[in-house]
Amino acid sequence: MGDPALQRPDMPFSQPAESTTVSGAGPVAVPAASLLRGGGGETSDKIFKVAMLLCGAAVLATLVLIVYELVLRSGPSWHAFGLKFFVASEWDPVNEKFGALPFIYGTLVSSFLALLIAVPLSIGVAVFTTEMCPISLRGPLSFFVELLAAIPSVVYGLWAIFVLVPILSNYVEPLLAKTLGWTGLFEGPPYGISMLAAGIILAIMIIPIISSITREVLMVVPRHQREAALALGATRWEMIRVGVLRNARAGIVGGIILGLGRALGETMAVTMVIGNRPEIAKSLFAPGYTMASVLANEFTEATGDVYLSALIEIGLALFIVTIIVNALARLLVWSVTRGQAVGTHA
Repeated sequence: MGDPALQRPDMPFSQPAESTTVSGAGPVAVPAASLLRGGGGETSDKIFKVAMLLCGAAVLATLVLIVYELVLRSGPSWHAFGLKFFVASEWDPVNEKFGALPFIYGTLVSSFLALLIAVPLSIGVAVFTTEMCPISLRGPLSFFVELLAAIPSVVYGLWAIFVLVPILSNYVEPLLAKTLGWTGLFEGPPYGISMLAAGIILAIMIIPIISSITREVLMVVPRHQREAALALGATRWEMIRVGVLRNARAGIVGGIILGLGRALGETMAVTMVIGNRPEIAKSLFAPGYTMASVLANEFTEATGDVYLSALIEIGLALFIVTIIVNALARLLVWSVTRGQAVGTHA
């Protein structure tokens, strides 16, 4: 009959066991997992550990190789210009005088303008779909917002040339020049092809990224946070601001980081509408240039070693700017999450 303790119906099931007989001790239950492992368990664990270690090392090795190649290929430009390359604004391939400041300026301004437009719209879309949208429309609306992320960037560029640029040149830019021209940000001829067009098309491209992540973060905020705020007499806006957005701010910042990464590295759509002129202008109506755009436009035309090296150094500058921006953003996320932890602990 075996041990009665092994046959109790109220005993929780833990692991299938097999009985084996030990001399002088009767039947003993042996876990089936130990029988399946046999003697190869330690070997399998070692193989698995080495495989996972190689996967992690491969990512780090890829990053190191990218940095090594960029630094190596940009050597002639480093020797010719040094650190002045990043603060000089002249770009003259004929006389081999190169400076990356206009491209850094164009990249940062267009990305900042895109975030300025996209972040409020993205958070608004996310709040509407999670808190105010009818359930029957929530699924289709979320699907169409996410569908914007699947559109190729060259299609965005074509749409911007044939739709966005005429609207800007005929309606938006004249209105901005008339009402806000005194600021100096909206002055000059309204050609449409400008830094403003690049910022708007970038904003449209990163809205689905920020909105999707923000929506997912808002959906995991506990329901009792909303109910507690409403029970204390808060309005719907106060409930969303205090009970939902405040608890989800770390995830929202993470979504903004991903959107910023897309904006910094975007090439084709920006190249088609920014004007591609290496200059630094205060007005958003003026054309500009980005680091990704100059690489796409001029890399195949670079003939001299210094010219090619200067373009590769711009790629290195783009890499450095991306690293710095992401480091600052991660520092912001850390400060936000630390603040939440302190508040919760208190």
